[in-house]
Amino acid sequence: MQIAAISPVQLASRLAAGDPLHLLDVRDPIEFDYCHLPGSVLLPLDELPQRTEEIPARGEVVLVCHHGVRSAQALSYLQMRHGRTNLLNLRGGIDAWSLEVDPSVPRY
Repeated sequence: MQIAAISPVQLASRLAAGDPLHLLDVRDPIEFDYCHLPGSVLLPLDELPQRTEEIPARGEVVLVCHHGVRSAQALSYLQMRHGRTNLLNLRGGIDAWSLEVDPSVPRY
């Protein structure tokens, strides 16, 4: 199964255009507290199986992590186990966002 992805620049453009995207951050709380995208909601990867009902079923959901690996795992899980098709992985994660879109977002 293919992982649908969006680049940081594409995401920034869509957010600036007012596209109704849901941002779901699957990192650990300490990482989220350090930095996160405005408007994103924290749902740590290890809590995903118990909290899938919190993920919007309508509209596109962009999954975010540090480098795009955990968010890709979350996307695969949600596709395979729950048949979700409204998901995009932020390619390169919040680190790529900092490098390509907003250098004020701390890198770690």
